[in-house]
Amino acid sequence: MPPAPKEPFVSENIVVVNDLCKSFSDDQGPFPVLRNTSFTIAKGEMVALIGVSGAGKTTLLQILGGLDSFDGGSVVVTGLSLKGLDAKKLAAFRNRHIGFVFQFHHLLPDFTALENTILPGLIDNKKRSECTGRGEELLDIFGLHRQKNHFPSELSGGERQRVALARALFNNPTLILADEPTGNLDRGNGDILLENFRKANRELHQTFLIATHNSRLTEGLHRALYLEEGRITRSEGRGMLSS
Repeated sequence: MPPAPKEPFVSENIVVVNDLCKSFSDDQGPFPVLRNTSFTIAKGEMVALIGVSGAGKTTLLQILGGLDSFDGGSVVVTGLSLKGLDAKKLAAFRNRHIGFVFQFHHLLPDFTALENTILPGLIDNKKRSECTGRGEELLDIFGLHRQKNHFPSELSGGERQRVALARALFNNPTLILADEPTGNLDRGNGDILLENFRKANRELHQTFLIATHNSRLTEGLHRALYLEEGRITRSEGRGMLSS
């Protein structure tokens, strides 16, 4: 078992969720996915979000990342309430504060590893020359300097996910949201990716919420939140803060 990371370096809560509710509708009418769920995440924490498939993990991450709306309750990230924000303000919030790592890497096939990594900067209208140094630094941190000019088809699955992590970190976001990030990796590459998450936490002071149905992934994280029947039912682990 990998050693647990050090306690969060700042006890400031950067995620505060209270009584969050979200429902969807089908032919039979509305059905709740999240039911009055509440929790907090402190700056510097690495938190696992544990739940079976269909428990609402992806929905919760999409709400935190400003990709989906919610029906009731409050969601505050870095002091900003997400309730009622228009599309333009949500886009600005995501670009500044959120990094996403998905189960599928979503790399652009015609872009090199370096070009995929610096894409958030280019979208933010930064000059390519300004972005290159930051991109190379991140790829070097995750052992991919030699692969910086390789295209996704020339990378292994684990390498692609590390490029996706570097891309998520490019704008130095406040919070990384990872949705089943090891779901398409074998155990060895999954362990490497999680170690790189821990490295980003230690060296870059990044905060993580990692959604998974695999409780093994809680090893070496500060805390695990359990999502059951639409609610966070318990919080377990080191570094447990108000939740």
